[in-house]
Amino acid sequence: MHADKQDCTFGVDSQYVELAAEVFSLLADPTRVRIILALRGGEQSVSALAETVGKAPTAVSQHLAKLRWGRIVRTRQDGTRVFYSLVDEHARNLVTQAVFQAQHAVDDQPAHHEAHPSHVGDAS
Repeated sequence: MHADKQDCTFGVDSQYVELAAEVFSLLADPTRVRIILALRGGEQSVSALAETVGKAPTAVSQHLAKLRWGRIVRTRQDGTRVFYSLVDEHARNLVTQAVFQAQHAVDDQPAHHEAHPSHVGDAS
């Protein structure tokens, strides 16, 4: 996991560019973003996620199936209940950065800069 702290050295011709665009496409849904935000704290059942994101369990199940297909979430079965969790920190980080970028679009002084004074004045 320490390799994830390295700078991205992929070029424009990287074999991963198209796949990265598919990841963005998969995350380009408000319910899926909410699910990922909800899963930051650990695994949850479909019913708990549905309550958290304010959607019907069947709709949440469909979103989770897509996230599972994209290898963003994984399942763990306990008897008849299925629990979902994030596969790794990458989707969580992407969603967090997207929310931070959204704050920049709305606020002159985004709250995430106030929480981390060392970032004030960054061009990010």
